[in-house]
Amino acid sequence: MLIIRLQRTGRENLPTYRLVVAEKARPVKGKFLEILGHFLPARKPAVLEVKKERVEFWMKRGAAVSNTAARLFQKEGMKGMEKYIERYTKKKSKGETPAEAAPEAVKAPAASAREAPAAPAA
Repeated sequence: MLIIRLQRTGRENLPTYRLVVAEKARPVKGKFLEILGHFLPARKPAVLEVKKERVEFWMKRGAAVSNTAARLFQKEGMKGMEKYIERYTKKKSKGETPAEAAPEAVKAPAASAREAPAAPAA
């Protein structure tokens, strides 16, 4: 599966990124198929240059977009990036509500207190 993602380049404490198309299974700093642009966050204001027609070309051929790249593309005015942006919210475990979780936490310490042997009287 192909993915459009950022590849970090640049020296220590001065990050620069390439926007690349690569196989998802490959290492982030590994081989890629094409460079689609670059992102320079250290500059004021930050610089983002993207070949929009090439991004659309790869997306039509099934390439997914990473969460961070989709956010950058959306700031540049590209449409259709909402489905790639992951929302960060607290996730509940399956089948459990907050009301069900609280009583279990209260019951557990009480049970362990009953199991502990009584200290001998001195």
